[in-house]
Amino acid sequence: MRIARYTTGEDPAYGIVEGEPGKELIAQVQGDPLYQPIVLTGEQVLLEEVRLLTPVIPRSKVIGVGKNYADHAREMGGEPPTEPLLFLVPNTAVVGPGDPVVMPSITDEVSYEGELAVVIGRIAKDVPRERVKEVVYGYTCANDVTARDLQRSDGQWARAKGFDTSCPLGPWIVTDLDVSDLAIRTRHGGEVVQDGTTADMIHDVETLVSYISQAFTLLPGDVILTGTPAGVGLVQPGSSVSVEIEGIGTLTNPFVRR
Repeated sequence: MRIARYTTGEDPAYGIVEGEPGKELIAQVQGDPLYQPIVLTGEQVLLEEVRLLTPVIPRSKVIGVGKNYADHAREMGGEPPTEPLLFLVPNTAVVGPGDPVVMPSITDEVSYEGELAVVIGRIAKDVPRERVKEVVYGYTCANDVTARDLQRSDGQWARAKGFDTSCPLGPWIVTDLDVSDLAIRTRHGGEVVQDGTTADMIHDVETLVSYISQAFTLLPGDVILTGTPAGVGLVQPGSSVSVEIEGIGTLTNPFVRR
């Protein structure tokens, strides 16, 4: 299923996206399907008539994974870490499809990073690899926007990867998806700048969720960013970046200066 969070100008609602591209409908469901069984309300609306919102608002945390593709680690000037390199992103960084990424005055070097995002569906602690699928609700696209100058100067990544609007998610959550080998492409101004596959992750989704759950209790709605392939680059105000993942869809956001 493709589960979207959206608005028609009133309170946000959730629904199931159905139909072929260009003819898609959203079938509204009661409440938040992350926390209750899916029950259709009987109401439908054309996808083109709604504004899509971030498909999940992390109640607790977003957990990033750094240098999880060998080619990206090398383009950043180093070798991949032997174990997953984790960092935390506040939920105030999360925005949805079409929302502007506001580049703050504290940075002059803002970069895109297209990534697969994992949405957790239940409370999870010390999860063995073979049970990871039981705690994953679904997957969406992410752009792990990074202030490179702050990343260099700070020595840790809280400001560089956690400033307001730095974590676009969307366009919706896809459940029951095999993410072992999905094409992931990022376009900057319409040009393909990243072209990779999730098969090139150093640590796959099962490894990451199991590893992370040893340190943090994962809660429903938590999001894990799984790393980016090579091809990252700087963004200028007025441009846009699209992250497309096979089997999910495309997340597009404009970049602006405050």
